[in-house]
Amino acid sequence: MAKTRWYQDRQREAFYRQAKKEGYRARSAYKLKQVNDKYMLVRKGDAVADLGAAPGGWSQVLTELVGPTGLVVGVDLQRIRPMQGATFLRGDFTLEATRDAVAEVMTKAGREKFDAVVSDMAPDMSGSYDLDQARSVHLSGLALAFAERHLKLGGGFCCKVFEGADFQEFREDVRRLFAKVYQFHPPASRKKSSEIYLVAKGFRGPLPEGAASDAEE
Repeated sequence: MAKTRWYQDRQREAFYRQAKKEGYRARSAYKLKQVNDKYMLVRKGDAVADLGAAPGGWSQVLTELVGPTGLVVGVDLQRIRPMQGATFLRGDFTLEATRDAVAEVMTKAGREKFDAVVSDMAPDMSGSYDLDQARSVHLSGLALAFAERHLKLGGGFCCKVFEGADFQEFREDVRRLFAKVYQFHPPASRKKSSEIYLVAKGFRGPLPEGAASDAEE
């Protein structure tokens, strides 16, 4: 047990040192890098919504991926230091006004829809796993609803969610909207962490309630 914990601490420290060396604001940047290396979710010129963006590590990766012709819109409850190539909003994503503000940045930039929506949102930890997991699914559900409304056909989606009682039901919600859905535990995540990234590609558009999905694993 002690040896395993020591190894995990060393692994976290290695990504932390690498982030410092390469100028990323958080080691979580490598989680998104690993997601995109495997699934090619974001490409040059894309418009991407980054939900739960503070302190900006994911947005740094996104600005690199989309390049100067792309658009990155980040939102978080916390203030995010300005970054070239990204627009940041401070607000509570559980509020409709905040979600509308994110979409408004996109439309003012001349984009009709986002090419991808990514979410690293997580609840404030209460110490009760069941409660934290339920809150995690709720936030992911808000991210999915935002994607359903503002994602272009064929677009991509990625969100962090904690495994638990509501996980499979939420995963089925994602499957109904996308052609392909994958579960991924990035190497940059702690080995024992319950966080899972759901990565979805091929947005089909809103489906009638109860419509079946033939999503591939």
